[in-house]
Amino acid sequence: MLRHDLRGNLLEIASGSGLHAAHIALHFPDVIWQTSDIDPENMASICAWSAGIANVRTPMILDATRAGWHQDYPAQDAILIVNLLHLIPMRAAEILLHEVAHALRGTGFIYGPFLRAGKTTSDGDAAFDASLRAQDARLGYKDLDRVLARFNGLQTHVTEMPANNLLITAMA
Repeated sequence: MLRHDLRGNLLEIASGSGLHAAHIALHFPDVIWQTSDIDPENMASICAWSAGIANVRTPMILDATRAGWHQDYPAQDAILIVNLLHLIPMRAAEILLHEVAHALRGTGFIYGPFLRAGKTTSDGDAAFDASLRAQDARLGYKDLDRVLARFNGLQTHVTEMPANNLLITAMA
């Protein structure tokens, strides 16, 4: 998923349990992995998963949908977001993507499900998207073109991934 030549500081947004950092950081010893999450209750899990992994830093609280956070965390070599955009409202996603574009000096990676031309790509995706929207009409899959438009000025590349997911790579 991440480039093998990746080095420097990586900010993971919405680390959740910490599973991604624990599994991926081991393969990138030259990357200093900063985990983050908005939910203070996730800090213990992140710490437990990353215990003993030298290049994973203590997690921090970060509301990445708050305008202006990029000023506190500028010049990130890499930013990673996994399975988040469909779980937040579009306005929050727009703020997040704007902030990422301004905090990034290297490469951003966004992984997850997306609409293509306004449509899901499978019955399973349609059902999951509908279940999210039933919980809160502001949630659900975001349209790929709308997400890519938020990276105005950055080079982007989209890679097909398993289970109808995509990996968006954005380079400063």
